[in-house]
Amino acid sequence: MNIEPLDTLEGSGFPACQQLSVFLENRVGQLLRLTRVLDAEQIRILALSVEGSVDCAIVRMIVNDPDTATSLMSDSGFAVASTEVLVVELPAGKRGILSVCAALISGEVNINYTYPILSQADRGPCLAIQVDNLSLAAKVLSHKKFLVLDQHEL
Repeated sequence: MNIEPLDTLEGSGFPACQQLSVFLENRVGQLLRLTRVLDAEQIRILALSVEGSVDCAIVRMIVNDPDTATSLMSDSGFAVASTEVLVVELPAGKRGILSVCAALISGEVNINYTYPILSQADRGPCLAIQVDNLSLAAKVLSHKKFLVLDQHEL
């Protein structure tokens, strides 16, 4: 049996960031409990999106130390999964999001969802983007002169 090596974030050939998805019961205080677990080890939340439903919520986040955060959350009883997303710095002006969307459409890349990155003092506004083809999206954005950030650049 021939087993192919697994692709990893470092071997992807394009800049990407690790997004953590945490599944929470839709009960009062669950998001606070989650943030306290991370705060206890000084994990910084850099981006956050919460999608709630009647019985549960999905919290998507990008943090400064995803490996430690994953361990902490798992040890605290949270169901957590990891996936790659692109983080792109928006160009100056009022049409930053429009220009990113237009670039991706020109490359026939479908956007599944997006959410903002909390601002950094030395960087312009940024957007986390989950798409159907990460490598193609990264190539298209780079070709159109957008800055696509790697995990260590956040």
